[in-house]
Amino acid sequence: MQLTYYTDYSLRVLMYLAIRRDRIANISEIAECYGISRNHLVKVVHNLARGGVIKSYRGKGGGIELARDLKEINIGEVVRYTEGPLKPVECFDVERNRCVIANVCGLADAIAEACNSFFATLDRYTLADLVKRRERLRKVLAPRPSLN
Repeated sequence: MQLTYYTDYSLRVLMYLAIRRDRIANISEIAECYGISRNHLVKVVHNLARGGVIKSYRGKGGGIELARDLKEINIGEVVRYTEGPLKPVECFDVERNRCVIANVCGLADAIAEACNSFFATLDRYTLADLVKRRERLRKVLAPRPSLN
């Protein structure tokens, strides 16, 4: 199973905000630290704010911060929110399913069990668990000096 970049970026944004609780961050600094597109992060941040995971402030001095305590942000919930319903094989997509053996094979049951196990594992983790090495993360994600 592979998560989308959207979910990956969402989790990275949350981890960044978790290690920078002392101030409001902005999308450009996060994009620069991770070396990823600012435009992608704008969409990610908007969705996380809409989902109540982060707070977003507009205007001068604006930025983003976590909306809840680290221990209250469950990773399984975030992944379910950003990924939507998982459809790892064709028979999970009721509207587009054209598989001729879908109603008689055991693949869907096996995949459903695997997905449930996947989420059960993620449900055991919070954002606090992902940033236990906070100081090491801060060093890796420290702003790089400009070459200009």
